[in-house]
Amino acid sequence: MRTTSGQEQNAAELVENRVRANKFGVLSILVADNLPGYIFLEATGPHVAEEAIAGIKHVRSKVPGRVPYSEIEKYLVNKPIIEELDIGSLVEVTGGPFKGMRARITKVNKVKHEATLELLEATFNLPITVSADYLKLVEKAAGKEGEEGT
Repeated sequence: MRTTSGQEQNAAELVENRVRANKFGVLSILVADNLPGYIFLEATGPHVAEEAIAGIKHVRSKVPGRVPYSEIEKYLVNKPIIEELDIGSLVEVTGGPFKGMRARITKVNKVKHEATLELLEATFNLPITVSADYLKLVEKAAGKEGEEGT
C-alpha cells in the first residue's frame, strides 16, 4: 500500500491494531527504511488487505497485484556497506573530520571493514583510510578492478 511519506511506521501500527482487533488474515506487515511511502502486507487474500487498510489515516491507496519474494528480499536482508564498495567507486564521507566530502576508493579491505580513499575536494592527493560505516555509496565503479583482503 502507498502511504504518506514519513508516516509509514504510524500507518503500519494503525493497521496492526485493526488486524489484531478484528482478527483479519494479515500474516505480516513490512515497513522498509529505504522505501519511503510504501508498506507491504502479507495477507490471505486481496480482500483481506483492503479491509485492513480501509479508512486508516496516512494510507493513500492499495497498490494492486502481488509482489514476488525476490523483489522484497532486498529489503529484508541488510547488506553491509563494505559489500557494495569497489575500487574506483565514488563515495561520500558521512562522519569524522572529512564529513560531507566526496572521495574515490583506491583500496578496499573487507576483513578490517575499511576503505582507503582519495578526497576529490582536497588540494593534494592524501590517501586516508576510513571505516566503511562512515561511507555512503554515491556512484558504483564501472568495472571491478580488484579487491584487497577478500
